[in-house]
Amino acid sequence: MSFDKLARLDLNLLVCLHILLDECSVTNAAHRLHLSQSAVSKSLNRLREQFGDPLFTRTAYGIQPTQYALELAPQLDTLLFNFERLIAPKNFIPATSQRHFKMAVVENPNPLFLPKFLGDIFSEAPNIILDNQNWDSDTFERLRKGGLDFGITGKELHPQDAMLTLMPPKDIHCYELCQDTQSCLVRKDHPSLKQIWDEDNYLRQRHIQVRSLNNDRWLLDYKLAEKGLTRDIAIYVPDFNNAANLCTHTDFILTAPTHFSRNIATHLDLIILPLPTPLPPMAYTLFWHQNKDKDQGHNWMRQIIIRRCKGLSANK
Repeated sequence: MSFDKLARLDLNLLVCLHILLDECSVTNAAHRLHLSQSAVSKSLNRLREQFGDPLFTRTAYGIQPTQYALELAPQLDTLLFNFERLIAPKNFIPATSQRHFKMAVVENPNPLFLPKFLGDIFSEAPNIILDNQNWDSDTFERLRKGGLDFGITGKELHPQDAMLTLMPPKDIHCYELCQDTQSCLVRKDHPSLKQIWDEDNYLRQRHIQVRSLNNDRWLLDYKLAEKGLTRDIAIYVPDFNNAANLCTHTDFILTAPTHFSRNIATHLDLIILPLPTPLPPMAYTLFWHQNKDKDQGHNWMRQIIIRRCKGLSANK
């Protein structure tokens, strides 16, 4: 081990490199580090000298890491995580902790889960901060890089189905919180209610589709395609709440998780119908990175979430 080289290494530079790799933007990195762009640019120049590599190249879309920088990224993640553990308090004491936890939750179960565990969390740890964010296509990567502590979203139970929709990386651990099914939402006096509610009736209607993680197709669409069938999508929307509101003003049908449907139907005076096409249940799942397994604070919050979310399956 070269202690001379280690003595000359500035940890702040490594933190700066970690953020630059995450953001691929000097401006965004400066914002996260609470520094000026000039200060970040100077740090980048020192990093280039330290590693003997450009590390980033400029493009029309910002800065892009070199191959050498990409190879450094996982080693840097591990190094900074281990250093954080080294200087962290040995014991996590909820009553006095001021820790900042970050959690990404997919939109539709947010009203289901958060009220279940927030009371216990803030009763035991009144001074912590819980930063609740939207689940997006970068969530697994943010979990891996330490930018998030937890994620909650739906996951198909069968591995082959999960391959079509959501397959977490191997270093992401998970726990099934509860299961859910799919239901249909329509306005009162919808024309389809005057007919037998079956798959033919369902497919004759026009539909609202919520675009999930920039994906226009759900597992339902893949299952229908296996039978040579398809839904007539009238409109794509970015979230379930807007989709449900559209149901109140149109004859379109929204297919949505049953937990969400039960909650929103009461507020918007909508009718819930069963999904006539057989579809396996899915599971709302808690995700975290394996590096957090021995983190006392993380374990404390994880156990509260798991304990308080038992028994929430839609068929109960």
